[in-house]
Amino acid sequence: MEELSKAQRARAAIAAFKTLSDALILTGSYQPSGTTGRKLEEALRQFSPEIYGSMTDSRIVELKGLEYVIDRLPRGIEACNKIVLTAQEDLDGTSFEEIRPLKRRRLSYVVSSKEICFVITKGTTEIYDILTHLTFLNIEAQKIRMQAQRQSGEISIEWSQLQRLRDCDLLVEGPELDQAIWNLSIILGRTYRETRQTYEYLEQNREGGFNNGLFRIVHDLGKRLVDQERGEDDRLTIYFTPSLQDILGQHRYASHWATTVKQRLVELKLHLRPIHVVSANLHSFRNILYGFGAMREVGGTPAEDLYDMIQQLREHDERVMRYGASFGFQQHRDPSGSNIDVQIIDTSRLDPSCVHPQVLLSWDYIREVQPVILVMDYAFGAQAYEVMDELLNPMIGEEGEWNLSIESISIMGKAGILPGKKGDIMLATAHVMEGTPHNYILENDLAKDDFNGDVDVYCGPMVTVLGTSLQNKDVLERFHTSAWRAVGIEMEGGHYQRAINAAIIQRRIPRHMKVRYAYYASDNPLVSGQTLASGPMGNEGIRPTYQISKVIIEKILRKDHAP
Repeated sequence: MEELSKAQRARAAIAAFKTLSDALILTGSYQPSGTTGRKLEEALRQFSPEIYGSMTDSRIVELKGLEYVIDRLPRGIEACNKIVLTAQEDLDGTSFEEIRPLKRRRLSYVVSSKEICFVITKGTTEIYDILTHLTFLNIEAQKIRMQAQRQSGEISIEWSQLQRLRDCDLLVEGPELDQAIWNLSIILGRTYRETRQTYEYLEQNREGGFNNGLFRIVHDLGKRLVDQERGEDDRLTIYFTPSLQDILGQHRYASHWATTVKQRLVELKLHLRPIHVVSANLHSFRNILYGFGAMREVGGTPAEDLYDMIQQLREHDERVMRYGASFGFQQHRDPSGSNIDVQIIDTSRLDPSCVHPQVLLSWDYIREVQPVILVMDYAFGAQAYEVMDELLNPMIGEEGEWNLSIESISIMGKAGILPGKKGDIMLATAHVMEGTPHNYILENDLAKDDFNGDVDVYCGPMVTVLGTSLQNKDVLERFHTSAWRAVGIEMEGGHYQRAINAAIIQRRIPRHMKVRYAYYASDNPLVSGQTLASGPMGNEGIRPTYQISKVIIEKILRKDHAP
């Protein structure tokens, strides 16, 4: 029998992880220390995600991966032995503390010091994301436990000192802090400098209430496994409630979200206008269309260069929104739980004084056609299909059934790039759905020539993946170097296109409606030190983000680009 390649073994492991996760959701619960939990762990080790770095090395704890996960899970998760994934209605009206992680719009509730409930509103992608992170934490907890106890069963000196810090909740500094970090570095198998960097990173966010600090996190991860060996009641168990099982695939949150958006358009008397849907962040379109005027209104001097002006607008979101409200800008807060806020821009109320001179618009065309731009915040993975499908569904009201007049759909996202570097731009020619036979070719209304050349632009297929935490270097290398010639990986584009194709077949939108897909590179998962776990982009993300936004705005609001 021919031996499988590394990429084939990794893809099989990713498929196994997904299949096991789907089965566990139906089963209702599992224990990471049980048979199925160990199989999940085995699959994660097999495909060894780039974002988790040295997870498979039993000698050392993966610190950058730990930072990444702790930023995306609720405070105190490390001490829990009961984790429940449920639907919102199970927790409405309770007195439990609401808690959200630093870097994921994910609602959780603290039931007790040992129990946390996740509210799942984004579908299966969110569940895969949580299970991957929990499996990673359990792998790292096993390494920590091995350092807590010697082979003889005795507690190590370093662990005793860490336990003293935890039990007394001591705040150490100076030489005592150096000694504590040194002891911790021995437990973690990392250098003093590496341990200190992670300690300082987590301390910055601990002050905001987003985590419990490195000492407590490491201690509680290890202690949970030590306690687990002493009694069955201490075993970590993850539950999936029947209410969660009932809502998966039902679009409940997405349907509510789309209904409220359409109702808002009706209230504003904009529902019969030509509408351009944009999936993007909630600052770039607003700042490009209103930032220049907002600065001038208060006597400021906007920079001549658009991107320099964007830097000036930092910390002035409220000012720009107040200004924009006088010129057609409306903010729609999502009441559905989908965590997708919307901005509605009535361009007929725009004025040339609002917009930076480097943004080239056709004002006569705007006055004649009066387009409406609907900017929706980022969806998460498969949630993109649900919200777009519901948005493109007909609305039923007093006037009967009607469809929004969608003129274009533009998707601007961040993605991992395969041939380039952070800050580059990718334009999709197709979306390849990882782990499925579903591939979507598209006619992208964006081309390399639309950009001014000061940022590298790559055109080609994008791979829509199950999650950022489920990526393997060998698999990505194959997508890039084989006949697929993929230029990047992302999580939503294929799901959006699936909904768009369905709407075309059902004649809800015209077959030749313009679609635009552009991504700025937040990381390169094939290059060590450039994965998402290596940290955010910072200022280097401003130019590609705003360059894409500027091009899309000009495509929508210039007559020579009209449908």
